[in-house]
Amino acid sequence: MTDPALPSVGAPPGTPTAVEIFDTTLRDGAQFEGISLSVEDKLRVAEQLDWLGVAWIEGGYPMANPKDEEFFRRAVNELQLSTATLVAFGSTRRKAGKVDDDPTLRALVEAGTSTVCIVGKSWDFHVTDALETTLDEGVAMVGDSVKFLRNAGLRVFFDAEHFFDGYKANPEFALRVLEAAATEGADCVVLCDTNGGSLPHEVQRITGEVVSYLEGVKVGIHTQNDSGCAVANSIAAVLGGASHVQGTVNGYGERTGNANLMTVIPDLTLKLGIETLPEGRISRLTSVSRHVAELVNLPPHAADPYVGSSAFAHKGGLHTSALGRAGGASYEHVDPAVVGNRTRVLVSELGGRAGLGMKAEEFGLELDGAQTKDLSERVNLLESQGWVFEAADASLELLMRDVQGWTQEFFAVESYRVTTEHLNPAGGNDAALSTEATVTVAVDGERVVTEGSGNGPVNALDAALRSALADRLPALSKIHLTDFRVRVLDAADAAGNADTGAVVRVLIDTTNGDETWTTVGVSPNVIEASWTALVDALVFGLLHT
Repeated sequence: MTDPALPSVGAPPGTPTAVEIFDTTLRDGAQFEGISLSVEDKLRVAEQLDWLGVAWIEGGYPMANPKDEEFFRRAVNELQLSTATLVAFGSTRRKAGKVDDDPTLRALVEAGTSTVCIVGKSWDFHVTDALETTLDEGVAMVGDSVKFLRNAGLRVFFDAEHFFDGYKANPEFALRVLEAAATEGADCVVLCDTNGGSLPHEVQRITGEVVSYLEGVKVGIHTQNDSGCAVANSIAAVLGGASHVQGTVNGYGERTGNANLMTVIPDLTLKLGIETLPEGRISRLTSVSRHVAELVNLPPHAADPYVGSSAFAHKGGLHTSALGRAGGASYEHVDPAVVGNRTRVLVSELGGRAGLGMKAEEFGLELDGAQTKDLSERVNLLESQGWVFEAADASLELLMRDVQGWTQEFFAVESYRVTTEHLNPAGGNDAALSTEATVTVAVDGERVVTEGSGNGPVNALDAALRSALADRLPALSKIHLTDFRVRVLDAADAAGNADTGAVVRVLIDTTNGDETWTTVGVSPNVIEASWTALVDALVFGLLHT
């Protein structure tokens, strides 16, 4: 049963009415370049996946390393999963080996999970050339391993590695491998596009042929994104009859990644009316996507469908005008709230006055016609100079308040000074930098001069300003800078020569622990641009904390 009031079109006849979601973020996803998860990280990701409502969480290979061994040991005792089942991953027995003394199979039995997933070769080329054994032995490795694990009381999923390449090369052998797994009791046989090179029309046709051949056996799909088709191939497989879909949060995975479940799930449920998660859970997609991004310490992908911060962001004047008249339906394919996201209007020289008015409403501000006109002219002028308010909502809100005549009364800046000293008395390689800042502000009717030091100008200015204000504005203790980005806007002079005096844009991200906001500063002087963004960041935080 799908969530009520979802704009599903309906799947073609013969398509499964429900699909179980198998998440492999903790195994395949962890192979993504730049991800290194601690045991604590993996436990927290698993909790998020369970909260989302996936059916299966693949935790990794229990014998891979001490960290994964610890994860399974702790997960079995500490994780209180309400909707998901933890799965241990491994491979089939070794060639010419015995199942009862195979270390991989023994580790799966001892992992403490009720369900395991094993991978085996289904491409004849890999059996004969990589494993250097016979096709009959390749089939036996799969059948023997599934039988052993089933006899140990475990539910077994079988991942047919390189299945689509194998099926194209030798369909008879590829089907023999699946048949061996199914005959020995595999709960699901999963067709893997391991190299990620298949296209949707191939995946749908081949999946349909497998489903027909293995009548009554659950068939799954596992796709990689090397050809940019991982999501499309997952959908195509379901249209072909697959009722089990494997993928990862945000599409993390080796090389170019796996099928992005944050896209697959809403595509199946919202577009095709196929049940994927427990009722009411699909609205958690955006939150889970961003929470997991934080846990793996990677920035969220703003342009990701459904859950990205730009997924329902509108910038063009025609778009924003239509939104104002007809609401999101005019330029949004689904209601953002259904997946836990929201409509955003991006203010720029392309957005027009309608966009500014909608943005003001979003901030809870009311602008009259004259103020909107004034604001529009100021935004156009500032953006021509390099300012970007679509990326800095906090600075935009402060600009709107300024147009209304509001003046912040927290503090007034009289002056600031920054000095950086390069210390290298011995003339060797052990040079050090010392950065100090002095600020003069008026606060509570008193002129205050303070100093601060840091590992750079922004850090030193922040320290000096906080020193002046901390006692009088205790809310500052909750406000912390989290990111600092600089972009050179004019990198060459009129003759095309590199210009070290170019205008720079600085963006600063700040948080109070509950909310995060971004401010912008633009100047030919990087310190002045940084100071502008820093002051706006603190003022906005004091206003809303």
